[in-house]
Amino acid sequence: MNTAGTIDRPLTHDPQKQAPMKPSTYEPAGSANQDFTISGAKDSRQNRTREMQLIPEAMARAHMRERLQEAERDRQAVRLMAARRMQRRAERASLRARRALAMAVMQ
Repeated sequence: MNTAGTIDRPLTHDPQKQAPMKPSTYEPAGSANQDFTISGAKDSRQNRTREMQLIPEAMARAHMRERLQEAERDRQAVRLMAARRMQRRAERASLRARRALAMAVMQ
């Protein structure tokens, strides 16, 4: 059983024992675009790679900034509730003082 290998299942994984690649009949030789053959392509790939590597850091910074803003909003809400509670307490104390003064004047 001597069947030829396929791309997915080559006969051997040793590159020296594999058959050499034949040029494609669909494209003429040397038809590569100039954009892919310039030396600046390597630099753009490196920049893209660097940017890709920095994406998780940028996401982490944005996440932390969002969490800090959320914590600040929570702190402001807690301070507002405490201020309202103290205001109500002060109003009740003021009413008690007025009543006490009125009772003292009436006697």
